[in-house]
Amino acid sequence: MPVLPSDLPTNKSISNTIDNNYDLLEMKYLRPSDFNLKDTITDAKIANEWAAKKLVWIPDEQEGFIYGQIRQEKNDGQLVIDLDSGKRINIQKDDTQRANPPKFSKVEDMSELTFLNDASVLFNLKERYYSGLIYTYSGLFCVVVNPYKHLPIYSKNIIEMYKRKKREQMPPHIFSIAGGAYRSMLENREDQSILCTGESGAGKTENTKKVIQYLAYTAAAPKSSQRPLGSNINQYQQQGTKITDVSGELEEQLLQANPILEAFGNAKTVKNDNSSRFGKFIRINFDTSGFIAGASIETYLLEKSRTIRQAKHERTFHIFYQLLRSADTKMITDYLLEDFSRYRYLTNGNLTISGINDGEEFQNIKKAMQIMNISNDELNSIFRTISAVLQMGNMQFKQERDNDQATLPDNTVAQKICHLLGISVTDFVRSFLKPKLSVGRDFVTKAQSKVQADFAVEAISKAIYERVFKWIVTRINKSLDRTKRQSSSFIGILDIAGFEIFQSNSFEQLCINYTNEKLQQLFNHTMFVLEQEEYRRENIDWAFIDFGLDLQPTIDLIEKQMGILSLLDDECWFPKATDRTYLEKLINTHAQHPKFGKPNYKTPFDFSIMHYAGKVDYSTDQWLTKNMDPLNDNVVALLQTSSDPFTREIWKDAEIVGLAVTDQNDVISNVRSNIKKGMFRTVSQLYKEQLTKLMNTLRNTKPHFVRCILPNHHKKAGVIDSLLVLDQLRCNGVLEGIRICRNGFPNRILFQEFRQR
Repeated sequence: MPVLPSDLPTNKSISNTIDNNYDLLEMKYLRPSDFNLKDTITDAKIANEWAAKKLVWIPDEQEGFIYGQIRQEKNDGQLVIDLDSGKRINIQKDDTQRANPPKFSKVEDMSELTFLNDASVLFNLKERYYSGLIYTYSGLFCVVVNPYKHLPIYSKNIIEMYKRKKREQMPPHIFSIAGGAYRSMLENREDQSILCTGESGAGKTENTKKVIQYLAYTAAAPKSSQRPLGSNINQYQQQGTKITDVSGELEEQLLQANPILEAFGNAKTVKNDNSSRFGKFIRINFDTSGFIAGASIETYLLEKSRTIRQAKHERTFHIFYQLLRSADTKMITDYLLEDFSRYRYLTNGNLTISGINDGEEFQNIKKAMQIMNISNDELNSIFRTISAVLQMGNMQFKQERDNDQATLPDNTVAQKICHLLGISVTDFVRSFLKPKLSVGRDFVTKAQSKVQADFAVEAISKAIYERVFKWIVTRINKSLDRTKRQSSSFIGILDIAGFEIFQSNSFEQLCINYTNEKLQQLFNHTMFVLEQEEYRRENIDWAFIDFGLDLQPTIDLIEKQMGILSLLDDECWFPKATDRTYLEKLINTHAQHPKFGKPNYKTPFDFSIMHYAGKVDYSTDQWLTKNMDPLNDNVVALLQTSSDPFTREIWKDAEIVGLAVTDQNDVISNVRSNIKKGMFRTVSQLYKEQLTKLMNTLRNTKPHFVRCILPNHHKKAGVIDSLLVLDQLRCNGVLEGIRICRNGFPNRILFQEFRQR
């Protein structure tokens, strides 16, 4: 076990600081020895007694691996082993794995293990996890297992402990990763990136917030150099708008950005109560002195379909529940709010999250948005718009018996929507029932069916919410922008939606999993390829190891010409194409691809892909529509001329390309003509460009990886599903990363020591 550094507080020095609000409880979660330098497991007698037991790991269907004691080793390679249960078994020696001596119990860096095998890694992580030690190093990177409970290890006192300390001086922690990136940036003048990756619910978002917390605390510029509140605040005050609890300090604004984005972009899913339904890359700029000089946030692929419909036991975005839970008499009047049960877009009604008070969260979000220089008038406009989105789900069209014309017998809901958005009720309803279409130089109206009208309402609902979200991101970036302060280098923090395997996986899951595939490829390349190439450059006797982790075949299947996304774009050109014709082309093109799976008649899915994290079954229902993301031009034009400034603002850059249709089939037909004219970009085209830009940025940085592990599917603290954890360790490269030690140097630190010798 690593010895404690001399500058780490002793028990005596810790007790002396309790009066200064230093919580001793914080310390016990960082290192199991409780700062006792003498550890009994190093005692030679105990070590000899353990060695005499000849313990090994035996594969187990429930626990992954269990202990066994060798009683006899036969000439044919068979071992006679006694299990803890009292059962005696015979097993091939090659099917067992060596156990490590007691001195490696709860080891902080698993690359130090004498025996580098799956069982020992799993056992070490479990031992540490049950002791509240959720962070563990694995050579070059850090592994964190979601504790599903609050641990007192993120206070300012703990940050102070990690400041200016090297990794080997302190227990494993996300603060050490952040500190290492910060120090590397200053010493080498090289841009850095911190990538928190893992499955949905593994803790990526929480660790991203801790990185920002550390950097905001340790790299805060002196107060005298802080820019005062932006000129827009002065403008609001001149207009008589009251702004309270506002701090203009950059670091405070940086900390408040995350809760705002979580409120508008996160949701409860079956796997995660605070699941990011979008990706974000937070770029923190630093000046030559190491102070924060500005920041910006780039977001990716908001899952806007969640606005109108959610799976069982899931919620839409948090802000909807926070707003309704906080509704007082004035808010109900101003925003025309109703009970949860009245909104059809809230599929599961008043669904709560254990331990979370949505009403309190709403007040915190309002304060955070004010700190971001968002005025009270703008807050009111945002909440009015969100209320309008909820109301749109309550519009109930009827189908006339003798024709295809839809009707809206009761326009009460439409009146509420138009009041909130500042538009004409008559024009609004007509846009859905009888929209104008351009025919040459003339315009004609076309009657819409109930199905067509419902489709159009859902599309515009999703688009309105997405534009509110993008407006908020833009305003956050405006507040974080410090162009007058010269930046030298940056640290980028990536928090992307985790790999997803649901019962029903659609276009959104493909994009998310495609992104994670690219990030895993970057990890493999950095950890295994570049590291070994450096050994060769140093003329070290080294046999290049192929870990079989090249994910390029899967990536090519998705992104290359004639790949899944390419075929989807191509199908948008053809007049009579449907989701079914797209699927047929997909199967005909890739039936023999080793990473592509065809369905059989017994399964409800359409095709499958063998990703690095496992096989995922996908359904192609609505893929053409999702890829083209069409809108009713009549409604868009109406919103652009709204009497409400906020509504006009969020729609000002929307291009009207003559898609005045509301039926899925008509939409596809009209969009195709505009694609050919270069007037329309598909969702997959835009997303591929965004992802390419992101990957180029990451490749030009020094990456630091934090591998987040989901301990169980029940969101319970203190519970480890061994087989689930093992599966994640195998597919995300953790075990392979440690195994590189068998043939050479376990990590760059030892490698550098070798070079110095």
